[in-house]
Amino acid sequence: MTDRLESLFNNFSVNARVFHSGRLCGINSLDEDEGCGQLHLVKKGRIEIHNQGQEKLLVTEPSLLLYPRPLARRFITDATEGAELVCANLYFEGGNTNPIREALPAFVCLPLSVIDGAEAILDVLFEEAFETRCGRQVLINKLFDVGLIQILRHLMESAQVNGGMLAGLSHSKLRKSLVAMHEHPEKNWSLNSLADTAGMSRSVFANTFRECVGSTPGNYLQSWRVHLTKKALRSGRPVKLIIFDVGYSSEAALIRAFKSQCGMTPKEWLKSDQSTHGANKRQI
Repeated sequence: MTDRLESLFNNFSVNARVFHSGRLCGINSLDEDEGCGQLHLVKKGRIEIHNQGQEKLLVTEPSLLLYPRPLARRFITDATEGAELVCANLYFEGGNTNPIREALPAFVCLPLSVIDGAEAILDVLFEEAFETRCGRQVLINKLFDVGLIQILRHLMESAQVNGGMLAGLSHSKLRKSLVAMHEHPEKNWSLNSLADTAGMSRSVFANTFRECVGSTPGNYLQSWRVHLTKKALRSGRPVKLIIFDVGYSSEAALIRAFKSQCGMTPKEWLKSDQSTHGANKRQI
């Protein structure tokens, strides 16, 4: 089977850093840092969760709570016994423009017992989180990275995503065309060649793609190429050296596609991005 996640994580990394392990008691309000998401693993206890703009949720069994984007929330636990949690910040390469981050729901809550293959990882993670062994922090961070991949795998295999990239990667045929675009953005993809890759007729492919992913194949391909262009710009590569890697025939063609997608030229976007990231670093 085609590996649906490899090209995503090869191009856009996600890293975890633990910031809390232990009991959480009483009422705790959390406001996420704009530059990161958060993942909370509930080992034991009862938590009443109030997410901004959503109905309250009661968690009574070991569970994970994933917030890929900023979302104000409040956790209410017993004032004395509390709940045991391990919490990590998630740093998505590219910040808000990371395609993995964009594809995830605003909030995911899953009992740990439903995530296939996670038991061994979680056992080690919880054991390390509540001990004081050398290398503890580094090891827990790595285990969170593994855990995020298992979450994405579970969401796709259980068809718990509606629309967007992850929904397309969940589809038995569309996934082949999406992975092909992810792995080879430099190719001159046509609707016919993408349909052939998916093993579908041209019309069925186009309709199914639009209904499942929420955009046309052409628009999706352009969006992916722009994501890769942003990554390259951040690394210091000039536009003229990016052109062919992302499938455009000229600098002008890339700039037109970029401006159509972002409302500004690559140069203007990079200046804005550097200004934003510089401000975040000064705040830290």
